[in-house]
Amino acid sequence: MDLSRIKMVVTDMDGTLLNSNHQVSDRFFKLHQQLKGKNIQFVAASGRQYHSIIDKLSPIKDDIIVIAENGGFIKQQNKELLSTPLNPGIKDEILKIITKIKDVHPVLCTKEKAYLLNSSTKFANKLKEFYSQYEMLNNLEDYSGEVLKIAIYHFESSEEFIYPAVKHLEKKLKVKVSGQNWLDLSDFNAHKGYALQKVQELINVLPEETMVFGDYNNDLEMLAMSKYSFAMENAHKNVKEVANFSTTSNDDYGVERILEKLLN
Repeated sequence: MDLSRIKMVVTDMDGTLLNSNHQVSDRFFKLHQQLKGKNIQFVAASGRQYHSIIDKLSPIKDDIIVIAENGGFIKQQNKELLSTPLNPGIKDEILKIITKIKDVHPVLCTKEKAYLLNSSTKFANKLKEFYSQYEMLNNLEDYSGEVLKIAIYHFESSEEFIYPAVKHLEKKLKVKVSGQNWLDLSDFNAHKGYALQKVQELINVLPEETMVFGDYNNDLEMLAMSKYSFAMENAHKNVKEVANFSTTSNDDYGVERILEKLLN
């Protein structure tokens, strides 16, 4: 494995760079300084909102590119690089379907904040980890602004309880089981692979010069954009099937171990 040509490192957040306590290690921040010294660009790519990603990576926020909302929004410092919102007419259609699913909590995700129902008090405590900027509404249908994606949460399993009810939407939307509890609905081009391709074009980096880490289904397209794609030990089986390489779990410094090899 020749890593000498790597110019960009891209990593998912939850289940990948973040440990099970949703923390970024000091070990990573030290490694980032070395990456920066070698002019290797770091990109954080997550289903989280932009503000939440920046909160986690605040010591290096001015040096990185952020792919937020599963690829629907890209930002570098204060410059917006890409926004791929949902078609305005489809929001209410999606919400009508979601209301028929038992025990789910929908979230309207926008550039600046997330919107959820007032009735989702228990869920709001969970949401704070992923969306630092949010507002509670009586009715999501009343929101008329631009929506990047609709995220849906189930306390047990998104793949088992949400996906079957929205699978038919795959003909016109990107439907992604993005975690044990999350499923995301977005524009067909609003995914991490499309976003990463745009970043690669922008800074003139080839797939063979890109290193990517991921753990869940919303990382599949992104992993395909890199010759050096790594699945975490804790990854979904679909990710392990498509990644070219593997590393240890997010609780065993899986990303950091490979970055150390890269820097050496």
